[in-house]
Amino acid sequence: MSQVGKEEAEESQRANQPASAEPAASHAAQELEGSPCLGRVVKFLLPHTTVEAPLPQEEEQQFYQGLERLLGPKQGRFGELFAAAGWADVTEDRFLRKLLVREGQGEPSRPQPGQEVTVKLLGVLEDGSLVEKDPKLTFILEQGDVIQALELGVQSMQLGEVSFLLTSFLYAYGHLGRDPDIPSDASLLYEVTLLQIRDSPDLGLLPPSARIGLSKQKRERGNFHFEREEYQRAMRSYQLALGILDSPGAVPPSPEEEEELQEHQVKCLNNCAAAQLRLQLFEEVLASCNAVLHIDPDNVKALYRKGKLLSERGEDQEAMNILKRALQLEPTTKAIHAELSKLAKRQKGQPERPAPTGVDGLVQPAARQSAWMDPNGPQPFKDTS
Repeated sequence: MSQVGKEEAEESQRANQPASAEPAASHAAQELEGSPCLGRVVKFLLPHTTVEAPLPQEEEQQFYQGLERLLGPKQGRFGELFAAAGWADVTEDRFLRKLLVREGQGEPSRPQPGQEVTVKLLGVLEDGSLVEKDPKLTFILEQGDVIQALELGVQSMQLGEVSFLLTSFLYAYGHLGRDPDIPSDASLLYEVTLLQIRDSPDLGLLPPSARIGLSKQKRERGNFHFEREEYQRAMRSYQLALGILDSPGAVPPSPEEEEELQEHQVKCLNNCAAAQLRLQLFEEVLASCNAVLHIDPDNVKALYRKGKLLSERGEDQEAMNILKRALQLEPTTKAIHAELSKLAKRQKGQPERPAPTGVDGLVQPAARQSAWMDPNGPQPFKDTS
């Protein structure tokens, strides 16, 4: 057969073949879905209430039309909107405001704290730069998973409602901003559509792998807060992550899953201790370190923190034993050597600069804080993981 005839025969054979079926995976619910702030969020197949969302092209066209009506052809006048009539104040300080675009389904459809919501989100800076875009951002209210502007703003909305949310940096990304797209002290203007409201998932029904994934999301959000020096919110996220891991599940974990659960527990507890140190909650730090050492007796980070804190409290012998154990495990860590050297000098009666004490003879918080938080001092471990 000639080459031309062969190609024609092959083309005819392909034309007579039935079209391949669409992959089944395209019909399956995806376990994880991306979001701009949280990285990944777990999606649960639970009964829920929902509303239809417009097509993406339609959404953006409506958004920019709404912006032009608000601001005119030129952007950059958010300051005027903070004092404009027609906006509702979400917070008393007027730094978070809402303008209704489309009404929702009534007061009974407002989401409650602890419920899981899904929103469609578009957000711009004052210069018109689009810095937030998510067609289905899912989070649980009052768990610190998103910026406060969204936490508070969404709680004021009804199912199906579309509103503009105007926020100053105080309820957005603060003095630090968000690299690389949101500068420091930046105000933002969002259009938010409340698409879904449903009860938060029953942790007892989740398999170990899903609980691990959800806990990791909370822990990473805690790290976000920690890096921004929002230590109270960081500690809250770490505690939520621990609660998810500690929940008894209907399906017992396999040996491999049990090991992974404990690994994540250790990370959350160590991160809790780091946040508690910044908040000067020293008894809580000891409790977190002890919980780590109950799971992993050779965890150097927990040993070092516990030994150093006991040393600051004057419990020299126990501190010495713990720090020596840490040194055996990591003999090259300079900070452990330095702490042991300080303890040895104190036990030999060599003079030390006295720390201020109160009536109970304990080192006062300011003195402890300086020992733990000196940015120029040795930093043997990364604070969070």
